[in-house]
Amino acid sequence: MSFTTRETIHEPFKSWRRFPVSPVIKAGDIFSVFMKATLAICTAASISLILYFSLSSQSRWRHSPFTARYVSGVAHEKTNISHVLFGIGGSTTTWIERRHYCELWWKPNITRGFVWLDEKPSENQTWPETSPPYRVSEDTSRFKYTCWYGSRSAVRIARIVKESFQLGLENVRWFVMGDDDTVFFTENLVNVLAKYDHNQMYYIGGSSESVEQDVIHSYNMAFGGGGFAVSYPLAAELVRVLDGCIDRYASFFGSDQKIHACMIEIGVPITKELGFHQVDIRGDPYGLLAAHPVAPLVSLHHLDYVQPLFPNLTRIDSIKKLVSAYKMDPGRTLQHSFCYDLRRNWSVLVAWGYTVQLYPSLVTANKLETAFRTFQTWRSGSNEPFTIDTRPMSQELFERPVIYFLDRVRRVRMGETLSSYKRFMAEDGHKYCGPIDYLPALAVQSFNVSASTLKPDSWKKAPRRQCCEIINGIDGVDGMVHVNIRGCDHRETVSPPQNMPNLHV
Repeated sequence: MSFTTRETIHEPFKSWRRFPVSPVIKAGDIFSVFMKATLAICTAASISLILYFSLSSQSRWRHSPFTARYVSGVAHEKTNISHVLFGIGGSTTTWIERRHYCELWWKPNITRGFVWLDEKPSENQTWPETSPPYRVSEDTSRFKYTCWYGSRSAVRIARIVKESFQLGLENVRWFVMGDDDTVFFTENLVNVLAKYDHNQMYYIGGSSESVEQDVIHSYNMAFGGGGFAVSYPLAAELVRVLDGCIDRYASFFGSDQKIHACMIEIGVPITKELGFHQVDIRGDPYGLLAAHPVAPLVSLHHLDYVQPLFPNLTRIDSIKKLVSAYKMDPGRTLQHSFCYDLRRNWSVLVAWGYTVQLYPSLVTANKLETAFRTFQTWRSGSNEPFTIDTRPMSQELFERPVIYFLDRVRRVRMGETLSSYKRFMAEDGHKYCGPIDYLPALAVQSFNVSASTLKPDSWKKAPRRQCCEIINGIDGVDGMVHVNIRGCDHRETVSPPQNMPNLHV
């Protein structure tokens, strides 16, 4: 094209020689022809330049390490599970027992990622098809590790994000790290990540619930067991400096602590999302889960170190039950709603998909939102301090709410669920000696809770807890109370009437 242009410039009137020329040529005609030829030359040159820069720009786009995965034209596609690459830290010794947690959320041929092991599994061990595929981590013996109370595996696990990045897989927007006992709630995870521009540098996760853990490690670190997400551009920068960070921070205990130190050097702070749960607690997790914040449930960790989530079930069966509810309405799982029955002076708390609490008195929303301290700190087993507000659970039956646990969830029509909760009967066999006004509450054996499916786009709006109302009559039907969860009306609040006697603040 450039050759043709040059030829035209040298002989602009060549094509006119084929035609007979009038012996009398006016100056105006010559000027008109000259202007037309000049216009044609400029047009051809402009088109040539546009094509040249367009093609060279496209070539540079294809060879950029930050944008190569978008060549197919999916850069503007809404973030979905295919854009997430999981890197799960595991070992051949722990995987046999912990793989059941991973298999609860892993979807073969849908989720992408690997379990990174310290060595290849034995030849007589068949790798389950229900598990994520595995890869063996690179040798890390050349790196320094000087934390006397820690494990060198922290170095290997810290490098999972780098080894995942170096695989060069296409169309990856987010690298999500977790442990082999981390349970991810992937639909909610994707909805959280979709709020952020994956072309920017983001480091997303959560802190520990135990203050002593945050003091030792950092308040501004994304704890690895609860999982954290790194956007592609940040991963590219992290990969460049990670090995140096590992040696510089050889005295740091954990892999997540080393990653955080690198993030500080890069200059990217943590973006905290309240749905990532490290679960740095001991004892009964009930109080923590029943007071979940107004945020999508993204992850749970350390489930082998706490009591089962549901009474009379094993740990794995407990989490399976929670997951079964989650599959019916991912965004609503563990979300709070409070309402009052002013005729009976009752307060009701629903943590959807998990539990209902019935108080035979009017209790303020401030108190209802505060977690019962059914658990202890991770390191010392103390009753405090925590990074969430807590209140004691009384040993006296009549000073506690009546507690109900999830029985089942079913879909009653398109976009609506009905979940049922049965009273926990651990107190049976003990003679009740409490106040008489507690007896009607004890007569309630179950709750039915109806709710519309919470749309994923709801989390793109300013967060607000949904409201609820008690539907059925004065005494319930056969010991059952029906509650309906709905969006709050304009100017609606959960406020008890003024000057109510015996109001629990």
